Amino acid sequence: MLEYPNTISSKLPKVGTTIFTVMSQLAKENDAINLSQGFPDFPVSQSLIDLVYKYMNLGFNQYPPMAGLLKLRETIAEKIERLYGCSYNPEEEITITAGGTQALFTAIMATINEGDEVIVFTPAYDCYAPAIELAGGKPVYVQLKSSDYSIDWKQVKKVVSRHTKMILINSPHNPSGAILKSSDIQELTGITKDNDIIILSDEVYEHILFDGEEHHSLSRYPELAKRAMIVYSFGKTFHVTGWKTGYIVGPSNLMVEFRKVHQFNVFTANAPIQYALAEYMSNPENYMHVKDIYQEKRDIFLSAVKASNFKLKPTKGTYFQLLDYSKISNEEDTELAKRLTIEHKIASIPVSVFYHNPIQNNVLRFCFAKETDTLKRAGDILCNI
Repeated sequence: MLEYPNTISSKLPKVGTTIFTVMSQLAKENDAINLSQGFPDFPVSQSLIDLVYKYMNLGFNQYPPMAGLLKLRETIAEKIERLYGCSYNPEEEITITAGGTQALFTAIMATINEGDEVIVFTPAYDCYAPAIELAGGKPVYVQLKSSDYSIDWKQVKKVVSRHTKMILINSPHNPSGAILKSSDIQELTGITKDNDIIILSDEVYEHILFDGEEHHSLSRYPELAKRAMIVYSFGKTFHVTGWKTGYIVGPSNLMVEFRKVHQFNVFTANAPIQYALAEYMSNPENYMHVKDIYQEKRDIFLSAVKASNFKLKPTKGTYFQLLDYSKISNEEDTELAKRLTIEHKIASIPVSVFYHNPIQNNVLRFCFAKETDTLKRAGDILCNI
């Protein structure tokens, strides 16, 4: 084994292998049902796969434009205007990315400078803080309310300062499944009204909401849209997480800065997939029915665990469900998650890892983007714990 002979100063000294990788590997080693990492196990639309194959065979296998295929950007602009009433210029205000995470990383690297502060709500998706730190910025953490994972806006107002450059929003929220309400939009509008704060809005689960809930995309609100960079994911919408294709929208002056970094980060995204998505998305039914698919899966999972000793509150969005195990064990969630994987053959994610300073709320996160049989087998296991 080779080893670098000198000491290297790590830019992320506290970062190790992600919990998603750890738990998925543990699930594989123990032949456990993997409800930890957020990826579907059911088939992708055959017509979408056929379209990718079609464009590969037609020879669309070389670099597309740096900002992405214009036809796809035009289709996205039409979709956003149809759903949220906001008109984005596809040439200047929409960029196709190599997944949602790349869009988030690039947006942060393009706008955050040394000493800038970014407000991050915890529990938070694990890619936010490392990107901020790599850019030389400082994450400023605001803990969501433990009862329903809503935002404590009084606390937000306390931490906003002259150094605040960005507020990072995530709705529907991973890991909790909470969603923004109209009152949250009013508070956010008020806080950012008379300053230059940028909003980075992670909306990759935009089409996965339940029980008739409405997605409050920041693109709906002109006062927020003019300062917001909004990230979306084809992977989440079309169950193709391995394709790593997403997009970001925002005002042209912010997108200019985004593309400066994007061109040296990944330059562009997969060509035949972009051509396929442009054609596939021309039919709105291909994304409007997604919520129905996951509503059924969520309800199957809730029904399967109803008789268990876990306490649950139905998730409002995403394809994750939190289960409270306080009636079952006093173990730390990281330890219980490992034990359930090894002894009971079911893998989950401990929610404490989504906090800056781990907090024990006795909650595990389960992914229900799975086949019905998988969910029912998982329910049988959980009901016997």
